[in-house]
Amino acid sequence: MGFHHAQQLEALNERLSHLKDIQVSFEFFPPSSESMEQTLWQSIERLQPLKPRFVSVTYGANSGVRDRTHKVIEKIHTETDLVAAPHLTLVDASDEELRALARQYWQQGVRHIVALRGDLPEGQGRPNRFASDLVSLLKQEHDFEISVAAYPEVHPEARNAQADLINLKRKVDAGANRAITQFFFDIEAYLRFRDRCAAANIDVEIVPGILPVTNYRQLLKFSEFAKVHVPNWLHHMFDGLDEDPATRKLVGANVAIEMAKVLAKEGVKEFHFYTLNRAELSYAICHALGVRPTP
Repeated sequence: MGFHHAQQLEALNERLSHLKDIQVSFEFFPPSSESMEQTLWQSIERLQPLKPRFVSVTYGANSGVRDRTHKVIEKIHTETDLVAAPHLTLVDASDEELRALARQYWQQGVRHIVALRGDLPEGQGRPNRFASDLVSLLKQEHDFEISVAAYPEVHPEARNAQADLINLKRKVDAGANRAITQFFFDIEAYLRFRDRCAAANIDVEIVPGILPVTNYRQLLKFSEFAKVHVPNWLHHMFDGLDEDPATRKLVGANVAIEMAKVLAKEGVKEFHFYTLNRAELSYAICHALGVRPTP
């Protein structure tokens, strides 16, 4: 490491050491087995002292997964001090079903929802309802706080980047309070996207979604499905570690911490972590950002 680079790194770390107002949130998914359920609640217990803005729980396309989502949300809401934010999708539900579910959540005390169109069932043609319609429906029922999705590298089904940006603006104009991005590893792509949002008068926070990597092969599958670019430097970082999970975890934590540091330097004040129901890496990144338990 050259002396000049070392000075830059020291200056960056010094600036980050004074950060006091970083906000974080965490995403979990409903467990499908007893052991996975134990892991989930251990992770929630580990991350709760960091006082996240909210924790979200994903929502599957079949009724079994949906029921598990509702149970996790109810338990978080009733047994912890955390703000529970269920994901809600409209592709597999009528407006009447969505309204009934919104009323049920409101009666339970849930005030924050992550509103998504959802993945289209196989064989279904072009949709005629979108996430902006769901945001409008929810706002008609109650004054929910609503988070929506954003795509720094463009939604896989969008015609182009401009069409995708227009769709995000529709969601914000319908009443969304923040946008959470798809995970990414190209920081420049996120920063350019944030600038384009500002130019389009999208005046909500564009919260970067951070995916701490432990299983690189799984990441490649996620990335292929979501059309997320995996840069060569990331391939190099995990090369040769297929049978070395301990080192993969250390490398994954380092990659995410360095990304978060650069983003914080660029003025990012809020991060959303895709935990995959594992707390260790998200906790380590938060620690590096100065987000720590308070007495």
